[in-house]
Amino acid sequence: MNITRENKDALNAVVTVAIEKNDYAAKVEKILTDYRKTANIPGFRKGHVPMGMVKKQYGRAILVDEVNKLIQEGLNKYLTEEKLDVLGQPLPKMQDNIDWDGDNFSFEFELGLAPEFDVDLKVKKITHYNIVADDKLIDGQVENIQKQYGKLIALKEIAKDSEITGVYKNEAEEIENTVTLTLDKFKGKATEKKFIGAKVGDLITLKTKGLYEDDHELMHALKLEHDKAHVLNIEVNFEITEINKREPADLDQDLFDKLFGKDGVKTVTELKEKIKEDAEKQFLQQSDQKFLNDVTEYLVANTKFDLPAAFLTKWMQSAGENPMDDATAKEEYEKSEKSLRYQLIEAKLMEANGIKIDFEEVKESAKGMIKTQMAQFGQMNPTDKELDDIAARVLSNQDEVKRLSEQVVSQKLLNLYKEKATVKTKELTYDKFVKEVYGDK
Repeated sequence: MNITRENKDALNAVVTVAIEKNDYAAKVEKILTDYRKTANIPGFRKGHVPMGMVKKQYGRAILVDEVNKLIQEGLNKYLTEEKLDVLGQPLPKMQDNIDWDGDNFSFEFELGLAPEFDVDLKVKKITHYNIVADDKLIDGQVENIQKQYGKLIALKEIAKDSEITGVYKNEAEEIENTVTLTLDKFKGKATEKKFIGAKVGDLITLKTKGLYEDDHELMHALKLEHDKAHVLNIEVNFEITEINKREPADLDQDLFDKLFGKDGVKTVTELKEKIKEDAEKQFLQQSDQKFLNDVTEYLVANTKFDLPAAFLTKWMQSAGENPMDDATAKEEYEKSEKSLRYQLIEAKLMEANGIKIDFEEVKESAKGMIKTQMAQFGQMNPTDKELDDIAARVLSNQDEVKRLSEQVVSQKLLNLYKEKATVKTKELTYDKFVKEVYGDK
Protein backbone atom coordinates (compact mmCIF):
# COMPACT_ATOMS: atom_id res chain seq x y z
CA MET A 1 0.00 0.00 0.00
CA ASN A 2 1.25 3.44 -0.87
CA ILE A 3 -0.26 6.69 0.47
CA THR A 4 0.65 10.10 -0.92
CA ARG A 5 -0.64 13.61 -0.21
CA GLU A 6 -1.03 16.66 -2.40
CA ASN A 7 -1.64 19.93 -0.54
CA LYS A 8 -4.07 22.04 -2.55
CA ASP A 9 -3.56 24.98 -0.16
CA ALA A 10 -2.92 25.54 3.56
CA LEU A 11 -6.35 24.16 4.49
CA ASN A 12 -7.12 21.51 1.89
CA ALA A 13 -5.33 18.37 0.72
CA VAL A 14 -6.01 15.25 -1.31
CA VAL A 15 -4.65 11.91 -0.14
CA THR A 16 -4.28 9.04 -2.62
CA VAL A 17 -4.34 5.47 -1.32
CA ALA A 18 -2.89 2.97 -3.78
CA ILE A 19 -3.53 -0.71 -3.03
CA GLU A 20 -1.82 -3.58 -4.83
CA LYS A 21 -2.82 -7.23 -5.12
CA ASN A 22 -0.26 -8.44 -2.58
CA ASP A 23 -1.85 -6.12 0.03
CA TYR A 24 -5.11 -8.08 0.07
CA ALA A 25 -4.74 -11.33 -1.89
CA ALA A 26 -3.69 -13.62 0.97
CA LYS A 27 -6.45 -12.38 3.29
CA VAL A 28 -9.13 -12.70 0.60
CA GLU A 29 -7.94 -16.21 -0.25
CA LYS A 30 -8.06 -17.27 3.42
CA ILE A 31 -11.59 -15.94 3.89
CA LEU A 32 -12.76 -17.70 0.70
CA THR A 33 -11.17 -20.93 1.91
CA ASP A 34 -12.99 -20.62 5.21
CA TYR A 35 -16.26 -19.91 3.37
CA ARG A 36 -15.73 -23.03 1.28
CA LYS A 37 -15.49 -25.16 4.43
CA THR A 38 -18.83 -23.92 5.75
CA ALA A 39 -20.77 -22.99 2.58
CA ASN A 40 -24.14 -24.69 2.29
CA ILE A 41 -24.94 -24.86 -1.44
CA PRO A 42 -27.55 -27.29 -2.79
CA GLY A 43 -26.00 -30.17 -4.72
CA PHE A 44 -22.69 -30.12 -2.86
CA ARG A 45 -21.55 -31.66 0.41
CA LYS A 46 -20.37 -29.14 2.98
CA GLY A 47 -16.65 -28.48 2.44
CA HIS A 48 -16.70 -29.84 -1.13
CA VAL A 49 -18.06 -26.82 -2.99
CA PRO A 50 -15.75 -25.96 -5.92
CA MET A 51 -13.58 -22.92 -5.14
CA GLY A 52 -14.56 -21.38 -8.46
CA MET A 53 -18.20 -21.35 -7.41
CA VAL A 54 -17.33 -19.87 -4.00
CA LYS A 55 -15.29 -17.14 -5.67
CA LYS A 56 -18.08 -16.41 -8.14
CA GLN A 57 -20.69 -16.12 -5.38
CA TYR A 58 -18.68 -14.39 -2.62
CA GLY A 59 -15.42 -13.19 -4.11
CA ARG A 60 -16.43 -9.65 -5.13
CA ALA A 61 -18.07 -8.84 -1.78
CA ILE A 62 -15.10 -10.16 0.21
CA LEU A 63 -12.64 -8.25 -1.98
CA VAL A 64 -14.54 -4.98 -1.56
CA ASP A 65 -14.81 -5.49 2.20
CA GLU A 66 -11.09 -6.24 2.62
CA VAL A 67 -10.03 -3.30 0.44
CA ASN A 68 -12.24 -0.95 2.48
CA LYS A 69 -10.69 -2.27 5.71
CA LEU A 70 -7.20 -1.68 4.30
CA ILE A 71 -8.12 1.84 3.26
CA GLN A 72 -9.49 2.70 6.72
CA GLU A 73 -6.52 1.21 8.58
CA GLY A 74 -4.04 2.79 6.21
CA LEU A 75 -5.62 6.24 6.40
CA ASN A 76 -5.79 6.21 10.20
CA LYS A 77 -2.16 5.13 10.45
CA TYR A 78 -1.08 7.73 7.92
CA LEU A 79 -2.86 10.61 9.67
CA THR A 80 -1.32 9.55 13.00
CA GLU A 81 2.21 9.12 11.67
CA GLU A 82 2.10 12.36 9.69
CA LYS A 83 0.59 14.15 12.72
CA LEU A 84 -2.02 15.78 10.53
CA ASP A 85 -4.56 17.87 12.40
CA VAL A 86 -7.67 17.29 10.30
CA LEU A 87 -11.16 18.69 10.67
CA GLY A 88 -14.09 16.34 10.25
CA GLN A 89 -13.22 13.06 8.51
CA PRO A 90 -11.53 12.27 5.16
CA LEU A 91 -14.08 12.46 2.34
CA PRO A 92 -13.81 9.92 -0.49
CA LYS A 93 -13.85 11.49 -3.94
CA MET A 94 -16.51 10.04 -6.19
CA GLN A 95 -15.20 7.27 -8.45
CA ASP A 96 -17.62 5.61 -10.85
CA ASN A 97 -15.06 3.63 -12.79
CA ILE A 98 -13.54 1.25 -10.22
CA ASP A 99 -12.48 -1.94 -12.00
CA TRP A 100 -12.95 -4.61 -9.32
CA ASP A 101 -11.78 -7.23 -11.80
CA GLY A 102 -8.32 -5.66 -11.83
CA ASP A 103 -5.48 -6.27 -9.39
CA ASN A 104 -4.57 -2.77 -8.26
CA PHE A 105 -6.81 0.01 -6.94
CA SER A 106 -6.42 3.71 -6.25
CA PHE A 107 -8.69 5.90 -4.12
CA GLU A 108 -8.61 9.62 -3.41
CA PHE A 109 -9.76 11.36 -0.23
CA GLU A 110 -10.23 15.04 0.49
CA LEU A 111 -8.88 16.39 3.78
CA GLY A 112 -9.77 19.57 5.62
CA LEU A 113 -6.73 20.75 7.58
CA ALA A 114 -6.82 22.72 10.83
CA PRO A 115 -5.41 26.22 10.40
CA GLU A 116 -2.22 27.51 11.98
CA PHE A 117 -2.78 30.49 14.28
CA ASP A 118 -1.71 32.08 17.55
CA VAL A 119 -3.91 33.05 20.49
CA ASP A 120 -3.18 36.29 22.32
CA LEU A 121 -4.52 36.27 25.88
CA LYS A 122 -3.35 39.80 26.53
CA VAL A 123 -6.70 40.96 25.30
CA LYS A 124 -8.35 44.29 25.97
CA LYS A 125 -9.45 44.73 29.56
CA ILE A 126 -12.35 42.43 30.32
CA THR A 127 -14.44 43.02 33.41
CA HIS A 128 -14.65 40.49 36.20
CA TYR A 129 -17.46 41.50 38.52
CA ASN A 130 -17.04 41.30 42.28
CA ILE A 131 -20.68 41.01 43.34
CA VAL A 132 -21.34 41.86 46.97
CA ALA A 133 -24.39 41.11 49.09
CA ASP A 134 -25.59 44.45 50.45
CA ASP A 135 -27.71 45.06 53.55
CA LYS A 136 -30.91 45.23 51.50
CA LEU A 137 -30.36 41.74 50.08
CA ILE A 138 -29.27 40.26 53.43
CA ASP A 139 -32.22 41.76 55.30
CA GLY A 140 -34.53 40.45 52.57
CA GLN A 141 -33.10 36.96 52.99
CA VAL A 142 -33.56 37.14 56.77
CA GLU A 143 -37.19 38.17 56.23
CA ASN A 144 -37.72 35.29 53.77
CA ILE A 145 -36.27 32.81 56.27
CA GLN A 146 -38.57 34.10 58.99
CA LYS A 147 -41.57 33.75 56.67
CA GLN A 148 -40.55 30.29 55.48
CA TYR A 149 -40.15 28.95 59.02
CA GLY A 150 -42.94 31.05 60.49
CA LYS A 151 -46.26 29.92 61.91
CA LEU A 152 -49.52 30.06 59.96
CA ILE A 153 -52.46 31.65 61.75
CA ALA A 154 -55.94 31.16 60.28
CA LEU A 155 -57.88 34.36 59.44
CA LYS A 156 -61.59 34.94 58.90
CA GLU A 157 -61.12 37.42 56.07
CA ILE A 158 -58.37 38.52 53.71
CA ALA A 159 -56.02 41.33 54.72
CA LYS A 160 -53.24 42.91 52.65
CA ASP A 161 -50.52 40.56 53.94
CA SER A 162 -52.60 37.33 53.87
CA GLU A 163 -51.60 34.04 52.29
CA ILE A 164 -54.62 32.90 50.28
CA THR A 165 -55.25 29.37 49.07
CA GLY A 166 -57.94 28.76 46.49
CA VAL A 167 -58.91 27.20 43.16
CA TYR A 168 -58.82 28.89 39.76
CA LYS A 169 -61.62 27.58 37.52
CA ASN A 170 -62.88 28.05 33.96
CA GLU A 171 -64.90 25.12 32.61
CA ALA A 172 -64.71 26.14 28.94
CA GLU A 173 -60.92 26.21 29.01
CA GLU A 174 -60.74 23.18 31.35
CA ILE A 175 -58.88 25.20 33.96
CA GLU A 176 -58.94 23.97 37.54
CA ASN A 177 -55.83 24.54 39.62
CA THR A 178 -55.23 25.00 43.35
CA VAL A 179 -52.70 27.69 44.31
CA THR A 180 -51.48 29.65 47.30
CA LEU A 181 -50.85 33.31 46.57
CA THR A 182 -50.16 36.72 48.06
CA LEU A 183 -51.71 39.94 46.83
CA ASP A 184 -48.41 41.60 45.91
CA LYS A 185 -48.14 39.28 42.88
CA PHE A 186 -51.13 40.88 41.19
CA LYS A 187 -50.81 43.81 38.81
CA GLY A 188 -52.69 46.93 39.88
CA LYS A 189 -54.70 47.87 42.96
CA ALA A 190 -58.09 46.97 41.48
CA THR A 191 -57.46 43.23 41.81
CA GLU A 192 -56.17 43.64 45.36
CA LYS A 193 -59.36 45.49 46.33
CA LYS A 194 -61.49 42.55 45.15
CA PHE A 195 -59.74 40.29 47.66
CA ILE A 196 -59.54 42.54 50.72
CA GLY A 197 -62.27 41.52 53.18
CA ALA A 198 -63.27 38.36 51.27
CA LYS A 199 -63.92 35.14 53.24
CA VAL A 200 -63.49 31.38 52.76
CA GLY A 201 -66.05 30.15 50.22
CA ASP A 202 -66.27 33.48 48.37
CA LEU A 203 -65.95 33.43 44.59
CA ILE A 204 -63.94 36.20 42.92
CA THR A 205 -64.11 36.75 39.14
CA LEU A 206 -60.90 37.90 37.52
CA LYS A 207 -59.76 38.78 34.00
CA THR A 208 -56.59 36.93 33.00
CA LYS A 209 -55.23 39.69 30.74
CA GLY A 210 -52.88 41.82 32.84
CA LEU A 211 -53.73 39.90 36.02
CA TYR A 212 -50.11 39.37 37.07
CA GLU A 213 -47.03 41.54 36.78
CA ASP A 214 -45.41 38.69 34.86
CA ASP A 215 -47.27 36.40 32.43
CA HIS A 216 -45.13 33.51 33.66
CA GLU A 217 -46.93 33.82 37.00
CA LEU A 218 -50.23 33.33 35.13
CA MET A 219 -48.80 30.26 33.41
CA HIS A 220 -48.02 28.63 36.77
CA ALA A 221 -51.21 29.84 38.48
CA LEU A 222 -53.51 28.37 35.83
CA LYS A 223 -51.20 25.49 34.82
CA LEU A 224 -51.08 26.55 31.17
CA GLU A 225 -48.67 26.15 28.30
CA HIS A 226 -46.22 29.05 27.95
CA ASP A 227 -47.57 30.38 24.63
CA LYS A 228 -51.21 30.12 25.70
CA ALA A 229 -50.60 32.07 28.92
CA HIS A 230 -49.17 35.02 26.97
CA VAL A 231 -52.30 35.48 24.83
CA LEU A 232 -55.04 34.31 27.20
CA ASN A 233 -57.86 36.83 27.63
CA ILE A 234 -60.74 35.23 29.52
CA GLU A 235 -62.48 35.40 32.89
CA VAL A 236 -61.65 32.89 35.64
CA ASN A 237 -63.27 32.29 39.00
CA PHE A 238 -61.14 32.03 42.12
CA GLU A 239 -62.81 30.15 44.99
CA ILE A 240 -61.18 30.91 48.36
CA THR A 241 -60.56 27.77 50.43
CA GLU A 242 -58.14 29.01 53.09
CA ILE A 243 -56.91 32.33 54.51
CA ASN A 244 -53.82 32.56 56.69
CA LYS A 245 -51.40 35.04 58.10
CA ARG A 246 -47.81 33.94 58.44
CA GLU A 247 -46.30 34.99 61.74
CA PRO A 248 -42.53 35.37 61.24
CA ALA A 249 -40.32 32.90 63.09
CA ASP A 250 -38.24 34.25 65.97
CA LEU A 251 -34.54 34.66 65.25
CA ASP A 252 -33.53 32.33 68.04
CA GLN A 253 -31.18 29.39 68.55
CA ASP A 254 -33.88 26.90 67.65
CA LEU A 255 -34.22 28.47 64.18
CA PHE A 256 -30.44 28.77 63.74
CA ASP A 257 -30.00 25.08 64.55
CA LYS A 258 -32.67 24.13 61.99
CA LEU A 259 -30.84 26.11 59.34
CA PHE A 260 -27.18 25.32 60.04
CA GLY A 261 -27.04 22.44 62.51
CA LYS A 262 -26.34 22.48 66.24
CA ASP A 263 -24.56 25.72 67.24
CA GLY A 264 -23.48 26.40 63.63
CA VAL A 265 -24.78 29.96 64.08
CA LYS A 266 -25.48 31.59 67.44
CA THR A 267 -26.42 35.22 66.79
CA VAL A 268 -28.30 37.32 64.25
CA THR A 269 -24.97 38.90 63.31
CA GLU A 270 -23.53 35.45 62.57
CA LEU A 271 -26.70 34.59 60.61
CA LYS A 272 -26.26 37.66 58.41
CA GLU A 273 -22.57 36.88 57.93
CA LYS A 274 -23.49 33.34 56.86
CA ILE A 275 -26.13 34.63 54.44
CA LYS A 276 -23.61 37.09 53.00
CA GLU A 277 -20.96 34.36 52.62
CA ASP A 278 -23.34 31.89 50.95
CA ALA A 279 -24.82 34.54 48.65
CA GLU A 280 -21.43 35.79 47.50
CA LYS A 281 -20.32 32.23 46.73
CA GLN A 282 -23.28 31.94 44.39
CA PHE A 283 -22.60 35.38 42.95
CA LEU A 284 -19.01 34.36 42.24
CA GLN A 285 -20.26 31.49 40.07
CA GLN A 286 -22.37 33.93 38.05
CA SER A 287 -19.54 36.43 37.82
CA ASP A 288 -17.07 33.75 36.72
CA GLN A 289 -19.47 32.47 34.06
CA LYS A 290 -19.99 35.99 32.73
CA PHE A 291 -16.22 36.54 32.62
CA LEU A 292 -15.66 33.19 30.88
CA ASN A 293 -18.34 34.03 28.31
CA ASP A 294 -16.86 37.48 27.66
CA VAL A 295 -13.32 36.15 27.17
CA THR A 296 -14.67 33.42 24.88
CA GLU A 297 -16.60 35.95 22.79
CA TYR A 298 -13.55 38.19 22.53
CA LEU A 299 -11.20 35.38 21.49
CA VAL A 300 -13.60 34.08 18.84
CA ALA A 301 -14.08 37.58 17.42
CA ASN A 302 -10.41 38.60 17.50
CA THR A 303 -8.41 35.41 16.82
CA LYS A 304 -8.23 35.52 13.04
CA PHE A 305 -7.83 32.40 10.92
CA ASP A 306 -9.48 30.82 7.89
CA LEU A 307 -11.31 27.50 7.86
CA PRO A 308 -11.79 25.00 5.00
CA ALA A 309 -15.41 26.10 4.76
CA ALA A 310 -16.21 24.36 1.46
CA PHE A 311 -14.80 21.06 2.73
CA LEU A 312 -16.62 21.28 6.08
CA THR A 313 -19.91 22.13 4.39
CA LYS A 314 -19.49 19.13 2.10
CA TRP A 315 -18.54 16.91 5.05
CA MET A 316 -21.64 17.99 6.98
CA GLN A 317 -23.82 16.77 4.11
CA SER A 318 -22.80 13.18 4.75
CA ALA A 319 -21.75 13.17 8.44
CA GLY A 320 -25.20 12.94 10.02
CA GLU A 321 -27.81 10.20 10.01
CA ASN A 322 -29.79 11.99 7.31
CA PRO A 323 -27.99 13.43 4.25
CA MET A 324 -28.42 17.19 3.71
CA ASP A 325 -28.85 19.15 0.53
CA ASP A 326 -26.39 21.94 -0.32
CA ALA A 327 -28.49 24.75 1.15
CA THR A 328 -29.13 22.94 4.45
CA ALA A 329 -25.48 21.99 4.85
CA LYS A 330 -24.39 25.58 4.23
CA GLU A 331 -26.88 26.81 6.82
CA GLU A 332 -25.71 24.24 9.38
CA TYR A 333 -22.07 25.15 8.79
CA GLU A 334 -22.81 28.84 9.35
CA LYS A 335 -24.58 27.97 12.61
CA SER A 336 -21.70 25.86 13.88
CA GLU A 337 -18.75 27.93 12.63
CA LYS A 338 -18.45 30.02 15.80
CA SER A 339 -18.49 26.90 17.99
CA LEU A 340 -15.86 25.23 15.80
CA ARG A 341 -13.62 28.29 16.00
CA TYR A 342 -13.77 28.25 19.79
CA GLN A 343 -13.04 24.50 19.90
CA LEU A 344 -9.86 25.14 17.91
CA ILE A 345 -8.90 28.11 20.11
CA GLU A 346 -9.58 26.08 23.25
CA ALA A 347 -7.46 23.18 21.99
CA LYS A 348 -4.62 25.57 21.13
CA LEU A 349 -4.73 27.17 24.59
CA MET A 350 -4.80 23.81 26.35
CA GLU A 351 -1.83 22.55 24.35
CA ALA A 352 0.18 25.77 24.78
CA ASN A 353 -0.43 25.87 28.54
CA GLY A 354 -0.17 22.17 29.33
CA ILE A 355 -3.82 21.89 30.36
CA LYS A 356 -4.95 18.27 30.62
CA ILE A 357 -7.61 16.42 32.56
CA ASP A 358 -7.57 12.90 33.94
CA PHE A 359 -10.26 10.63 35.30
CA GLU A 360 -9.41 11.38 38.93
CA GLU A 361 -10.14 15.08 38.37
CA VAL A 362 -13.48 14.22 36.79
CA LYS A 363 -14.25 11.90 39.71
CA GLU A 364 -13.42 14.61 42.27
CA SER A 365 -15.65 17.03 40.38
CA ALA A 366 -18.48 14.49 40.51
CA LYS A 367 -17.99 13.99 44.26
CA GLY A 368 -18.06 17.76 44.83
CA MET A 369 -21.33 18.04 42.90
CA ILE A 370 -22.84 15.13 44.86
CA LYS A 371 -21.74 16.58 48.19
CA THR A 372 -23.39 19.91 47.35
CA GLN A 373 -26.63 18.21 46.35
CA MET A 374 -26.68 16.10 49.52
CA ALA A 375 -26.15 19.21 51.66
CA GLN A 376 -29.28 20.73 50.12
CA PHE A 377 -31.23 17.81 51.60
CA GLY A 378 -29.63 18.12 55.02
CA GLN A 379 -26.92 15.46 54.60
CA MET A 380 -24.00 17.61 55.64
CA ASN A 381 -21.29 14.99 56.27
CA PRO A 382 -21.49 12.05 53.85
CA THR A 383 -18.75 9.42 54.20
CA ASP A 384 -16.07 8.93 51.54
CA LYS A 385 -17.58 5.53 50.74
CA GLU A 386 -21.00 7.08 50.13
CA LEU A 387 -19.49 9.69 47.81
CA ASP A 388 -17.38 7.10 45.98
CA ASP A 389 -20.36 4.77 45.47
CA ILE A 390 -22.63 7.51 44.11
CA ALA A 391 -19.82 8.93 41.95
CA ALA A 392 -19.24 5.47 40.44
CA ARG A 393 -22.90 5.31 39.40
CA VAL A 394 -22.81 8.83 37.96
CA LEU A 395 -19.61 8.14 36.01
CA SER A 396 -21.03 4.97 34.48
CA ASN A 397 -23.07 7.35 32.29
CA GLN A 398 -20.91 8.56 29.40
CA ASP A 399 -23.01 11.70 28.94
CA GLU A 400 -22.32 12.64 32.57
CA VAL A 401 -18.59 11.96 32.11
CA LYS A 402 -18.59 14.26 29.07
CA ARG A 403 -20.49 16.99 30.91
CA LEU A 404 -18.25 16.83 33.99
CA SER A 405 -15.11 16.76 31.83
CA GLU A 406 -16.27 19.93 30.09
CA GLN A 407 -16.83 21.56 33.48
CA VAL A 408 -13.29 20.67 34.59
CA VAL A 409 -11.86 22.10 31.35
CA SER A 410 -13.93 25.28 31.75
CA GLN A 411 -12.64 25.76 35.30
CA LYS A 412 -9.04 25.33 34.18
CA LEU A 413 -9.51 27.79 31.33
CA LEU A 414 -11.21 30.24 33.70
CA ASN A 415 -8.17 30.06 35.98
CA LEU A 416 -5.89 30.58 32.98
CA TYR A 417 -7.86 33.63 31.82
CA LYS A 418 -7.80 35.15 35.29
CA GLU A 419 -4.04 34.65 35.43
CA LYS A 420 -3.01 35.75 31.94
CA ALA A 421 -5.74 37.95 30.49
CA THR A 422 -6.01 41.67 31.18
CA VAL A 423 -8.69 41.83 33.86
CA LYS A 424 -10.57 44.81 35.23
CA THR A 425 -12.35 44.18 38.54
CA LYS A 426 -15.62 45.99 39.20
CA GLU A 427 -17.44 45.76 42.52
CA LEU A 428 -21.21 46.21 42.66
CA THR A 429 -24.34 44.83 44.28
CA TYR A 430 -26.30 41.98 42.75
CA ASP A 431 -29.17 44.26 41.66
CA LYS A 432 -26.73 46.55 39.86
CA PHE A 433 -24.95 43.56 38.30
CA VAL A 434 -28.25 42.24 36.88
CA LYS A 435 -29.16 45.69 35.55
CA GLU A 436 -25.74 46.28 33.97
CA VAL A 437 -25.33 42.83 32.44
CA TYR A 438 -28.89 41.87 31.52
CA GLY A 439 -30.61 45.24 31.40
CA ASP A 440 -33.25 44.13 33.91
CA LYS A 441 -34.80 46.70 36.17
